[in-house]
Amino acid sequence: MDKSVNLYVVVPCYNEEAVLPETSKRMLELFSTMKNDGLINDKSRIVFVDDGSKDKTWSIIDSLAKEHKEIAGVKLARNAGHQNALLGGLMTVKNDCDCAVSIDADLQDDINVIPDMVKHYIDGYDVVYGVRNKRDTDTFFKRSTAVGFYKLMQAMGVNIVFNHADYRLMSRRALEGLAEFPERNLFLRGMVPLVGYRSTSVCYDRNERFAGESKYPLKKMLSFAFDGITSFSISPIRIISTFGAIVCVISVAMAIYALVEKLLGNTDSGWASLMMSIWFIGGVQLLSVGLIGEYIGKLYKEVKRRPRYIIETYVNEKDNN
Repeated sequence: MDKSVNLYVVVPCYNEEAVLPETSKRMLELFSTMKNDGLINDKSRIVFVDDGSKDKTWSIIDSLAKEHKEIAGVKLARNAGHQNALLGGLMTVKNDCDCAVSIDADLQDDINVIPDMVKHYIDGYDVVYGVRNKRDTDTFFKRSTAVGFYKLMQAMGVNIVFNHADYRLMSRRALEGLAEFPERNLFLRGMVPLVGYRSTSVCYDRNERFAGESKYPLKKMLSFAFDGITSFSISPIRIISTFGAIVCVISVAMAIYALVEKLLGNTDSGWASLMMSIWFIGGVQLLSVGLIGEYIGKLYKEVKRRPRYIIETYVNEKDNN
């Protein structure tokens, strides 16, 4: 294999005008170093994907693409969400690159391990995961919930890389494998391991966000975690079924107990225990129906097969000539 790799770096962006100038500057410096080292070739590109931003994100991307041949831009027709924007960027470049690295625009993930990822690709790995060494930059709550989420996913049988988000390298054939997954409910960090192929990881220390605000507040984080669980595991439904069976056994036992007590004349009025039982069983039933409804809702989205994203504009070096 020629050691000079055609690398594309895909960067999803949503309202990132505050950080884009610095992100592009650091990426260009890294590309220059990698080219000088003979690691990547002149066809390598940095592709910023604008996920329907409301600020000046696209105008900045457009200007950067016209100023630097190494930069390209993809503009989605509407806000499709982080996972869809990332997938859209990867699918746009998969036929032009040897491998692609996905990374967020906020500079929290250390871009200096990208050369190590490329070296692993040269050594024959199709997927290289970026894995955090530690979570010192997170709050105690975020750190605890993140660790709990990964452990819960693994306990439910989901093949997921611990402390890995969406910072990874994928070869062209791995991207082609990912393209075979038609689902609309995307959870890429769970889908990529299903592609298979040879994989490894590189470790790095995560930085503070350079500028701007996090696009994943608590509400979105919880929603993302719940989507991940329900998209890749039916264990919650099995837990409900198991719990239902246990409740049925207990109810039969309680019915026998109540009948025996009635025959012995030991029964008393039990309004409190009756109300507690009704509220408890009612709450369990509503929760169960809601969870089953979540799975049905996902089926509804899959059956409709609406496009996950629509590309409005693609600006690359060909437009600059």
